[in-house]
Amino acid sequence: MDTTVAIDCMGGDHGPGVIVPAALNFQKSHPHSKLVLVGLQEAIDAELRARRVAPGAHLRVHNATQTVGMDEAPALALRGKKDSSMRVAVDLVKSGEANACVSAGNTGALMAISRFVLKTLPGIDRPAIAGIMPTLKGEVYVLDLGANVNCTPEHLLQFAIMGAMLVSAMQHKERPSIGLLNIGEEEIKGNEVVKQAAELLRASGLNFYGNVEGDDIFKGTTDVVVCDGFVGNVALKTAEGLAKMLRTFLTDEFKRNWFTYLCGVMAVPVLSAFKRRVDPARYNGASLLGLKGIVVKSHGSADIFAFENAIERAFDEVREGVLQRISQRVAVACQSPAETA
Repeated sequence: MDTTVAIDCMGGDHGPGVIVPAALNFQKSHPHSKLVLVGLQEAIDAELRARRVAPGAHLRVHNATQTVGMDEAPALALRGKKDSSMRVAVDLVKSGEANACVSAGNTGALMAISRFVLKTLPGIDRPAIAGIMPTLKGEVYVLDLGANVNCTPEHLLQFAIMGAMLVSAMQHKERPSIGLLNIGEEEIKGNEVVKQAAELLRASGLNFYGNVEGDDIFKGTTDVVVCDGFVGNVALKTAEGLAKMLRTFLTDEFKRNWFTYLCGVMAVPVLSAFKRRVDPARYNGASLLGLKGIVVKSHGSADIFAFENAIERAFDEVREGVLQRISQRVAVACQSPAETA
């Protein structure tokens, strides 16, 4: 069965100028995919004409008359812009015309619209944002990255289930390991919410490693790291800031004098390999888990390569049945002991 992805072409810092060519690049490598480009028709058509591409059976344009600003209040976007490119893209998932949608737009607005239109899966109280970070061993999935500032122990358990099913599907691991982000590995560490969440995780049947600290994220100690949205967003932005600082420091040092510049030229292959390993564009595309549909949030400043990766992530989640896996696992978790006996 062909997979259809609806793409919000008006979101992000660059709009159709980046998103349309990213979509075309993706379709070249996935010729059986179907894409719906959602947004102001004139702007999208202009980008297609510039690349001598005409819409067809596998690529169509869906007009939307409104856009959502990057700094716009989520409530305003939800109530006042029912024909925004973001809302229409999510509506296409709701109606079944698309299997997933991707947007680089306002995160708060995308979450509010997606939750209102698609609703949450049975057994899931709140959706969570799950993203990928590089580690010494490969990759780690971290959630929540900002959707839920205040969480209960039950919410953290639900995040763990969703994260485990996501990794199980995307990386084909039968029992991915789960770490609970804390200020120490010892069971006595942390606030009451984290302590109670740890108890729930130990009794959940998941492959719970235990508490992990911030440095464990990049060590690759576990496949999934669970935390509330406040902590997760701080960890994410700290990692992004550190990466930028290191790149700036390296550039400054190589430009210090003619000798260091020559060393920099000789080190280009190593520096290029290093950049590939830590390049945020490779990991672009955060999943809004817990909804009755696949929604992927791209970084607002994503370039063509990065946005193409976000489309790939949405496509793969549909192909690997992430939604079905989460639904089935949550259904089991919600059963009473008598039902599972």
